[in-house]
Amino acid sequence: MKLLPLPDARRPLGKSGITVSALAWGNWRLCGDDVGAVGRLLHAALDAGIDFIDTADIYGPDNGEPFGASEQLLGRALAAEPGLRARIVLATKGGISMGVPYDSSAAYLGAAIDASLARLGTGHVDLWQIHRPDILTHPSEIARVIEDAHKAGKIRSFGVSNFTVSQIATLQQYLTLPIVSTQPELSPLKLAPIENAELDQAIAMDMAVMAWSPLGGGRIAAPADPRAQAVADALDAVAADFGVSRTAAAYSWIMAHPARCIPIVGSQKADRIAEAADALKVRWTRARWYAVLVAAKGEPLP
Repeated sequence: MKLLPLPDARRPLGKSGITVSALAWGNWRLCGDDVGAVGRLLHAALDAGIDFIDTADIYGPDNGEPFGASEQLLGRALAAEPGLRARIVLATKGGISMGVPYDSSAAYLGAAIDASLARLGTGHVDLWQIHRPDILTHPSEIARVIEDAHKAGKIRSFGVSNFTVSQIATLQQYLTLPIVSTQPELSPLKLAPIENAELDQAIAMDMAVMAWSPLGGGRIAAPADPRAQAVADALDAVAADFGVSRTAAAYSWIMAHPARCIPIVGSQKADRIAEAADALKVRWTRARWYAVLVAAKGEPLP
């Protein structure tokens, strides 16, 4: 029984020259006013080997808080313990404007980058991403503001989120900087990036793949339909063999792809963040990996 190789605990962030952990901790649900609790979560992530932290300026309203609230809370936690900033790879996103909804004009993106830096209390972010594509902005305008921000030292590298294959390829034509990352929704219940060439393009362009909602919006942990249950059962078979949770097996299934995907762990609980690192213990055979795929598709492979 030939096993696929274990995923590397660390990997390059595309062509950025930055190395990151194999999993990221996402701050979509980071809210409230407990700065100490955020610091403890950061330490839980670091203790688990996770130093890649992903946030966004739009994180806040979904939690009933103002625009930018999550970034601001994270910034307060980093300010409370200054040594933490140097221990993490900090990523954020911008380009969503409340009620607009998307704006990638040079004026807006430039202001969004500056505002994020102010909220996070840092002079630069390691990765800055356009959160969603604005089809009304010409790629040359985006390229200009991103390259200016990079030259000014505000962003170390640039990525995109929720872009299509053609949108990425077109934008890259206008940039001298590489697009170092792409962030699609990807899980055993969301196979589009596997099937629509997004992961193939990431390999071809040497982009890191940051997988958001890797647990299918909670449906893998708590299946509510036959398809989700079939996926859960296929994951459980592997999880039991390696003594890990189903969620850790789900993360490892994503990580087994040769695009070396980085699941974004969204939990705001220290034990769940620590548990995610168990994904690095799981070994897949091709047969078992494809069994999860078949369960997700609900039909045999050709």
